[in-house]
Amino acid sequence: MISERPDLLGELSLSDIFRAEVESQAASMTEDLLALERDPAATHRLRELMRGAHSLKGAARIVNRDPAVRVAHAMEDCLVAAQRSDVGLSQGRIDDLLGGIDLLTQIANLPDDAVAKWESDHHDEIALFVKSLSSLNEEVVIPKGPAIENTVTREPRTTTRDLRIGVDNLNRLLGLAGESVVASHCLDAFATDLSRFKRMQDDLAYGLHGLRNSLGFADLNERTRGQLLDLQKKVTVCQDFFSRHLGEFELFERRYYHLATRSYQEVLDCRMRPFSDGTRGFARMVRDAARRLGKKINLEIVGQTTPVDSDILKSLETSLGHLLRNAVDHGIETPADRRRIGKSETGTIRLETRHRAGMLLIEVTDDGHGIDAESLRRVVIEKGLTTDEVAVKLSEPELLEFVFLPGFTLKETVTEISGRGVGLDAVQTMIRHVGGTVRVTSQPAQGTKFQLQLPLTLSVLRTLLVEIAGEPYAFPVTRINRVLKLPRNRIESIEGREHFTYDHQQIGLVAARQVLGLSARSTRDGELPVVIIGEKNARYGVVVDKFLGERELVIRALDPRLGKVKDINGAALMADQSPVLIIDVEDLARSIENLASGGRLAHVSRNLGSKVGPIQKRVLVADDSLTVRELERKLIESKGYKVEVAVDGMDAWNAVRTGHYDLVVTDVDMPRLDGIELVTLIKKDVRLNATPTLIVSYKDREADRRRGLEAGADYYLTKGSFHDTTLLRAIQDLIGDAFEDRDC
Repeated sequence: MISERPDLLGELSLSDIFRAEVESQAASMTEDLLALERDPAATHRLRELMRGAHSLKGAARIVNRDPAVRVAHAMEDCLVAAQRSDVGLSQGRIDDLLGGIDLLTQIANLPDDAVAKWESDHHDEIALFVKSLSSLNEEVVIPKGPAIENTVTREPRTTTRDLRIGVDNLNRLLGLAGESVVASHCLDAFATDLSRFKRMQDDLAYGLHGLRNSLGFADLNERTRGQLLDLQKKVTVCQDFFSRHLGEFELFERRYYHLATRSYQEVLDCRMRPFSDGTRGFARMVRDAARRLGKKINLEIVGQTTPVDSDILKSLETSLGHLLRNAVDHGIETPADRRRIGKSETGTIRLETRHRAGMLLIEVTDDGHGIDAESLRRVVIEKGLTTDEVAVKLSEPELLEFVFLPGFTLKETVTEISGRGVGLDAVQTMIRHVGGTVRVTSQPAQGTKFQLQLPLTLSVLRTLLVEIAGEPYAFPVTRINRVLKLPRNRIESIEGREHFTYDHQQIGLVAARQVLGLSARSTRDGELPVVIIGEKNARYGVVVDKFLGERELVIRALDPRLGKVKDINGAALMADQSPVLIIDVEDLARSIENLASGGRLAHVSRNLGSKVGPIQKRVLVADDSLTVRELERKLIESKGYKVEVAVDGMDAWNAVRTGHYDLVVTDVDMPRLDGIELVTLIKKDVRLNATPTLIVSYKDREADRRRGLEAGADYYLTKGSFHDTTLLRAIQDLIGDAFEDRDC
């Protein structure tokens, strides 16, 4: 949309401005013509149409689009004649005027250097158009109660000031706003840690008070009493100071969260467009299709002001067009057929959109003859899509899923409107591409409903975080059927394939580690965390290591140089800025099918209890001294352990987050991140806090040792222990021998 600001208009060429004006006028003129077709007495529509044609004629003269001048002039003369006479506009004349709008749109979209050639090639067409509009006296007036109706539920229009902004700039701004929301959750976690620290302070004060009572304060000498009183006073001051600032921080955290959320919502609103922006051509399309098929159809559009993400709206236009054409051709009966079964001659198609439960819900409903389940079952068998025995057992919802298959159609003849079996397949593909679902229900003689459920925006994704092989992965919530903890005694095996029964259906069981090509080591818990994915007739239970909870993630596209990464759809950053990969559920299901068809699916239950031979344990050594690193590496490797090194604390933190280690050995004094901070981060991370840590430092004071152990280190050694077996004994005490048989 073009802003009214002169500085922004100056950035556009006259041809661009003309193109935008034609687009805007074409939409309003089409609406007025269809309104006149429904109600010929609405003469005020003629005035609006004349004004539009006159404006386009003047604009076309300015940009030297002579063909557009001739077309607009002929339309204006026709409308003037209609207003001055009592004859009105016939359906044929409205068809001609709609054709004129199509011509103007076509001319407006031509490059400047192509106008002359287009005019030469279409000279006869324009002349015929002008001639057809030149006479009004031979027309037949449209009778009231038109054969074809198209109605749009009008909703109040809101006036806004528009500003042109690049899509890329807006997307980047939305990404930053989304990241601020995600980052605000990190403050919440920090506030929780501070509250825990306050409780520790309270425990310290209580313990100090108890110590004073147990020692017998009156019996202590004066110096000890003074020291104890001074210590209690300092603890009290510390408590007061911390409580005051903790309250201020919690207030700041709440304000920041609300500010981040509001900022994100405001930027998101900039991406939103009213649903009506994507439905402008539907009334005309349904009207033209109905006339070609000799049907009477009333189109109702409800929820036009519902905000929709611009990217989703752009993708929806083609899909909704498919559904509406199918409803016209397949759904609504002819007037004669409707009269015979006691229905009104005019059928109704209803297109409705609304927000529900954080999702965008769109319904396309018709009151036609519906889909006959037995006819559908017969076609499914005839096309060889299933056997007679299986088809008989299929429920009606399961049968209706076949209409989305490529090339599937119930029509015996192909028309220019539908019948090739590609529309519904394209609809489902698009809906899945944006992370949505589509469902169809039908009742014989009453009609059919297509229900589309889509995310409100493509920039932020609601996900289920899981852990697989020590790494976090995200499943889009809209692509998950169910999550559950599966007891092992519910796992059954048939013909070498493991499955479990859920909702009266056998669901194949697969290990996420195998499908993603990760380490075969799995959980030893009594119950298996399972994510159920897939369609009704091809569902799989994907076994993960752990559920980490739901998160809203700001989607980041992968580097295009990587190409399509198998089973991965994108990436995101967690609140602590650690990366997480987003699972491509459709691709994952295909990978599972490939493994199953080749008989290569591993037994989940068997792997949980089987041995795969000795596995070498991995140790990470972090020290900023090359000499110390190499000395430690060689010493530890001499006992069979696999050793990797990090040059400082930050390097070690990045390594331990992205790889699995059985032990971390670290120095204290290192640049960027010291050893104490490294150990603290490891012990605070829910995924890493079980990893043993060993501090090796030149600092041998008791205070240094206590500081390291309080941070969470499992061992504290001085570097003087390198030359004997103390270091190796400590490693063996913490993680055992270098090799161990582990569960698969």
